[in-house]
Amino acid sequence: MKVRNILKSAVFSLAALALSAPWAAAADVSPKIQQMLTNFESALEKQIGDVPSDGKGKRIGVLIISLTNPFWANMKDCYENAARELNTTVEVQTGTTEGDTRSQLDTLMTMADMKYDAIIVSPIDGTNLIPGIIKCNQNGVPVINLGPGVDLAALEAAGGHLDGKITVSFEEQGETVANDMLSRLPEGGEVAILEGLPGAGQSRGRADGAARVFKASDKVTLVASQPCDWDAAKAYDAAKDLLQSHPKLAGIFACNDVMALAAVEALNAAGRPDILVYGVDFTDDARASMKAGKLTGSMSYSSVLYTKAALRMALHLADGGKFTDNIYLPLTLVTRDSVNDFEGWK
Repeated sequence: MKVRNILKSAVFSLAALALSAPWAAAADVSPKIQQMLTNFESALEKQIGDVPSDGKGKRIGVLIISLTNPFWANMKDCYENAARELNTTVEVQTGTTEGDTRSQLDTLMTMADMKYDAIIVSPIDGTNLIPGIIKCNQNGVPVINLGPGVDLAALEAAGGHLDGKITVSFEEQGETVANDMLSRLPEGGEVAILEGLPGAGQSRGRADGAARVFKASDKVTLVASQPCDWDAAKAYDAAKDLLQSHPKLAGIFACNDVMALAAVEALNAAGRPDILVYGVDFTDDARASMKAGKLTGSMSYSSVLYTKAALRMALHLADGGKFTDNIYLPLTLVTRDSVNDFEGWK
């Protein structure tokens, strides 16, 4: 069975696994979430394989996209917490802003010479980190790609390679949102997509997945799919413009929560809180908005498990191990109908 299928099957597993995970005793974590997280982690551990029982002495570098985005700021915290749990050292670095591809590459070029045992990278777009990855290859530093994908064909053409990849299916995120939106629009209507940064793999995958579902439906019409560069101000203006040009607009899928929450704000200011709005990342602000009955839903996956699994992969590589398959995290759609069931989800 393929890795992705094994991991996805964990969502539906009813096995009574021992709650040995660090969140199991937390008072704010519901039994349902405890079980989901335990099942997910068990599936991930089976795929990653053995790692040193003690990560002491290992030093892992991590390059994320931006600390201005709440999702990546949370990922930094999760990496650091996971490193403490695994008794290893992690150093999380970033470029200057979410769209500054050159700054992120400069950071990786420096990291390649810092004698890390492995480096985990999340690129701004598919090609901006390729020279840095090649430098890591030349220096014998294993590289794991987490999340947004490196363009593997371009990397191979340049003479480089990855040593591992852990991600989610971005197209599945878009498909899941679109299907839920359709279920809430029995009479159909006009829908739109607010994309992220052009060239970013997560934006392209999410938008493509949603568009495919919308276009296959005879109930809705996709009237726009436009880049907003992960920027709240641009998403706010885009939502206002969409409402003016398409007064019968019924739903918006924004490719992250920052843009989705900006769209909610714009629609509420225009007196149209009835329009469905979805995001991705299930940030704390998205959670609050759903509880308030504003944001319709957000795609989520456990950042705690994401970062811990990536560090386990890094320790495995540092110990001489290899990965031949991608690792995929299971996905979850949280909506304002189910948000109260996700207390303790991180």
